[in-house]
Amino acid sequence: MFRKCIKIPDPEEIIAAKPLPESLKKVKAERDKLISDVITGKSDKLLVIVGPCSAHEAAPVLDYVERLGALNEKVKDKLTLVPRIYTNKPRTRGVGYKGMFSQPDPTKSEDILKGIFAIRDMNIRAIEASGLTAADEMLYPANMGYFQDLISYHAVGARSSENQLHRLVASGLDVPVGIKNPMSGSILVLLNSVYAAQSGQVFKLNGGQVETDGNLLAHSILRGAVDGYGNDIPNYHYETVMQVAEGYAKSGLSNPAVIVDANHSNSGKKFIQQIRICNEVMQNRSFDGDFRRIVKGFMIESFIEEGCQAEDRAYGKSITDPCLGWADTERLLLDIAERV
Repeated sequence: MFRKCIKIPDPEEIIAAKPLPESLKKVKAERDKLISDVITGKSDKLLVIVGPCSAHEAAPVLDYVERLGALNEKVKDKLTLVPRIYTNKPRTRGVGYKGMFSQPDPTKSEDILKGIFAIRDMNIRAIEASGLTAADEMLYPANMGYFQDLISYHAVGARSSENQLHRLVASGLDVPVGIKNPMSGSILVLLNSVYAAQSGQVFKLNGGQVETDGNLLAHSILRGAVDGYGNDIPNYHYETVMQVAEGYAKSGLSNPAVIVDANHSNSGKKFIQQIRICNEVMQNRSFDGDFRRIVKGFMIESFIEEGCQAEDRAYGKSITDPCLGWADTERLLLDIAERV
């Protein structure tokens, strides 16, 4: 039985109450182009989506993003850095902390309206502090309108990549959408999802019939797989990536692109392994031109302090999946930039 607790205003009302300042709209447009140019191949920079597993508190997230903005000045000729400001979290068993959208304060009960305003405020302040626009996970497609003017990169998670509405909404976005392989690891399903997102669609969304042109910036993210016994199966190795490249060639999809997610089932959530995984991928990029052309970047989970914690006690430490600490992250990104 559903119980309606509170009415949530439409996106237009929320945006009018907390708008993106005019001065930052130009920044957003410039960032959208920088990121899109990597996916289309107009730019030979590497795209790195990097940041905490979940953005559970504004202060450390803004601290992190400001550090990333300073680092961006050192690597911007080689890398396009995109902070992960993930405010919606899928839960394997459906319970637990679901992100700032649901719980703007993880120690208190859900308050979605407050969460929407908190997310808009945090993203606007992040752009002001760093000049960087962010990535977020498109967990709830119907909520896109509340944040579409702020986000420069959307990810569709492994649990959502086979969902019809996620694919259809992705087809209507005008910024890059990275679609993760499903938990099974099926490359065929992954490429079918990209095909759907790149195709024009007609469907019902938020009370109306909408029509899209297709999003040619939709692409693949390899995050590893999980077998029927719960064992992680990495898929960042040379052989798997080249199978994806072959699938792109056969499908006729536009803008073949792979982002390697260095955590999750590729690392077995052993966060320090992200360094080794990035090093292996960079070695393969230097070895094979086809591998280099299709691998456009990385997704890395990182925060100020390494690891994770069960409760929000330590500043800048993840309360969901374990992350690299800032010192290791900075060294890793400088190293990747040297090897591009």
